Amino acid sequence: MSERGAIGVAVGGAVLIGALTALQARINGTLGAELGDGIVAAAVSFSSGLLILLVLSALIPEGRRGFARLVGGIRSRSIPPWMLLGGLAGALTVASQGLTVATIGVALFTVGFVAGQTFGGLVLDRVGYGPAGVVPVTVRRLIGAALAIAGVVVCLSGDALGGVPPWMLIVPVVAGAGVAWQQGTNGRLRVRVESPLTATLVNFIGGTIVLLAAAMVHVIAVGAPRVVPTAPWLYIGGAVGVVYIFLSAVVVRRTGVLLLGLGSVVGLLSTSVLLDALWPAPAAPSTPVALLAAAVAIVGVVVAAVPWRRRRA
Repeated sequence: MSERGAIGVAVGGAVLIGALTALQARINGTLGAELGDGIVAAAVSFSSGLLILLVLSALIPEGRRGFARLVGGIRSRSIPPWMLLGGLAGALTVASQGLTVATIGVALFTVGFVAGQTFGGLVLDRVGYGPAGVVPVTVRRLIGAALAIAGVVVCLSGDALGGVPPWMLIVPVVAGAGVAWQQGTNGRLRVRVESPLTATLVNFIGGTIVLLAAAMVHVIAVGAPRVVPTAPWLYIGGAVGVVYIFLSAVVVRRTGVLLLGLGSVVGLLSTSVLLDALWPAPAAPSTPVALLAAAVAIVGVVVAAVPWRRRRA
């Protein structure tokens, strides 16, 4: 496969990651609303994902080999402790979904999330944090990032923000920046353990520990949820997270942190438009506004991703 073809496949994977992120946000947001507790919903989602990964890691030879490399790397200190902390950002993302999406909708959640992710990707690529090393922040990438941000800002037009607490947009911004760091961290860990599955497992172990502790404290403070939803689809958010975090660890090595984030923007916005059109939230933007935002963001990804050739004089 040519270099351009490989990049195209990687960007397609990034778009799929964004679509799955939007789907998980809707699932976890609805579970949080049904339970009346976004923190408990996040803990349930992450715990289910961890169980899936533990089973896969035990059954698949690559998972067992990767886990052995992980243990050996921790003992020899060739894997530093900070590489094991990617799950903290994942925990924040899932918690922010459970706390906000049922009110603001997937598209408005994406506004803050993508803004934080795009800015974080620019910074991390510039300092060489991701497994691809230093990725130059070229004019094309700056224009693409600006268009991506402009696309999600379009969602803020009209009266969509009326009555929405400011923290519901601030939290997704912080979560988006955290995901950019998480993608770079998981990508580097994947290189060390030579297994995307093991890198994803580490992410879920850390996130589950944090969220279970937070859920216990929250339940002690305010009481346990009084209603337990019975719809099975409300409990697949963890499985969706397993898939897109696994893909992130694979794709980021080819794309860099920023391009992965830009591709995710397309998937996030396109899927959020569809979800909000079929299943609107109280503060969700109108479908035409969300469609315009998605179109602008897609142009941004094309500008940043396509390797345009200069004409010879």
